[in-house]
Amino acid sequence: MFNGLVAYLDSIKARDPAPRSRWEILLYPGLLAVGMHRIAHWLFEARLFFLARFVNHLSRFLTAIDIHPGATIGRHLFIDHGFGVVIGETAEIGDNVSIYQGVTLGGTDPANGIGGKRHPTLADDVIVGSGAQILGPVTVNARARVGANAVVTKDVPEGAVMVGIPARSTLLDATEYAREFVPYGTPCSETFDPATQKVELLQCQLEQMQKQLKALLDERELAAVDDEAPRRKGSRTGA
Repeated sequence: MFNGLVAYLDSIKARDPAPRSRWEILLYPGLLAVGMHRIAHWLFEARLFFLARFVNHLSRFLTAIDIHPGATIGRHLFIDHGFGVVIGETAEIGDNVSIYQGVTLGGTDPANGIGGKRHPTLADDVIVGSGAQILGPVTVNARARVGANAVVTKDVPEGAVMVGIPARSTLLDATEYAREFVPYGTPCSETFDPATQKVELLQCQLEQMQKQLKALLDERELAAVDDEAPRRKGSRTGA
């Protein structure tokens, strides 16, 4: 257990340059919220729902982070700052996931009124930026980044970078610009703005079309010169 805690603290330190020591990380509200959720989830699995809710409400009072006792959380979840984070009952979170303040992993109302999988699934190494909303039983696949204030309502491909409302993927895979951790999951550059990238793509396509058109015109002029040469030769012979 001690080695597991040390590994957890080191994983947070690798993603957050602020703490000077592991002792400082022990004071993080996100760490307390995840620890108390482990207890609440154990009680929930034991069908001690009232006690599970009691621990959940106590955790929310102390940390301002609301994690439903039924949510499934993997190893080394890092909730940075944490105020306003809401994680729903059927949410599933993989290993080494990072979530910032104001994030909602929200559910949808089942059409038949019967509760089922209503909340998102986050695969390993996902980063969710502050204020992002991931709604419904969608899957955010491994290494994906959800930018600040994005609203995700559809599945996110592996390694994608999602920004905007509704969230749309930028044209670059996460591995092309960052091999390691990206704070807030948001690339701070116009290079990664989808609108800018679409304009650049259109410019590239236009340049290619211009080159192709020039090549066709050159080919046509060359063919016209070749056709005209025998005619000139014939007219000289007749003279």
